[in-house]
Amino acid sequence: MPRTAAPPFPPASPSLPPAGLSSPVPRAADSDRRRTSASVVLRSVLEHGPVARSTVARLTGLSPASVTDYCARFARLGLIREAAAPRRSGGVGRPHLPVDLDGSRFVVGGVHVAVPYTTVALLDLRGRVVAERRLKHERTDPGPVLERAADGLVALLARAPDRRALGVGVAVGGWVDRETGTVVEHPLLDWRDVPVGEVIGAHTGLPVHVDGHARALVNAERLFGRARGSRSVLHLFVGNMVDAAFATNDEVHHGPRSQAGTIAHLPLSGGTEPCECGRVGCLQVELSERTLCRRARAAGVMDGVNPMRVLDAATAGDPVAVRLLVDRARMVGRAAALLLDILNPETVVVTEIGAMYREDCLAALRESVGPERAASVAPTGFADSVLATAGGAVALDVLYRDPLSVSPEPT
Repeated sequence: MPRTAAPPFPPASPSLPPAGLSSPVPRAADSDRRRTSASVVLRSVLEHGPVARSTVARLTGLSPASVTDYCARFARLGLIREAAAPRRSGGVGRPHLPVDLDGSRFVVGGVHVAVPYTTVALLDLRGRVVAERRLKHERTDPGPVLERAADGLVALLARAPDRRALGVGVAVGGWVDRETGTVVEHPLLDWRDVPVGEVIGAHTGLPVHVDGHARALVNAERLFGRARGSRSVLHLFVGNMVDAAFATNDEVHHGPRSQAGTIAHLPLSGGTEPCECGRVGCLQVELSERTLCRRARAAGVMDGVNPMRVLDAATAGDPVAVRLLVDRARMVGRAAALLLDILNPETVVVTEIGAMYREDCLAALRESVGPERAASVAPTGFADSVLATAGGAVALDVLYRDPLSVSPEPT
């Protein structure tokens, strides 16, 4: 079992004002300011490390003294280290010691619950997957699925005794209430009001953070992927579930009870598939991998329900498989164009198997978006680990937003 002497992400406790002061508001503002400053310093080390403290000060606009103080705190927590080789300025004075993330001490757990299987993984502080396991669902009742996921995660941690787990991130499709850690509704799994965070936390003894997988991946792209530095990002996830996430100025929009991004029943121009809602051409039924596999089975391309077999057939030169994937990518492009018209983001990232692995599919998608905006559309930067990354990114987003909440290592 992982060491749990002190929860790494403790709940914040409000400070009481000293006697004689009438309002705690200035202290709350100071606390928010410190949290924000700590976040931008650690994010700068993530993006530019190894990097000199003076460079971090210039990049963030903070004073050199503040940056030095935050870096000292991060070093005590084990989040960063000084680079081994010092760099001297003009050969005189004290050497400039660059700082970098310390990848040797910490991991976060990641859990992604898909329709056919659950992915459990460990990620380092740079969002790189260091261990991963896929657990096929024997049945989709939430209790057994989540217990197997927790057991699988604990097993991965047991194989990494030199790493301390800071927490667990869980990413799930459908309607996920981030604040309560609850899957409110997942139609394909038939889950309703499932306390995911509570169950995983009880089995692992670790802090657990839960979010929808499209929002998880938009955070991953902001921190480690193609959307670094972008002022606004749209992420479109097209798997068995179809949903989206939108971030502006480093903030992902959640909406009341985290229901933002539900696009399953938006109408898609040219769609022909009847939807259970009574309409024709809804995004979910048109674009889902279930529909792709059904069409592939009907065309004799494959058996079963694994969309990667369609991709394999296309790679082997099956023209029908190629057509199915390109046509689907073109429809995904229409969906992206619809969302672009509404949200007008600077960057669009698409997670869809055709665009991720085939240039002809990506070209078809961009053609549907239109020449003026095609350059802003890119496939996910995590093609080989997208589901593992989604889970871990939920916990890593918490870390990078409030790095000083990490508890010191037990002595």
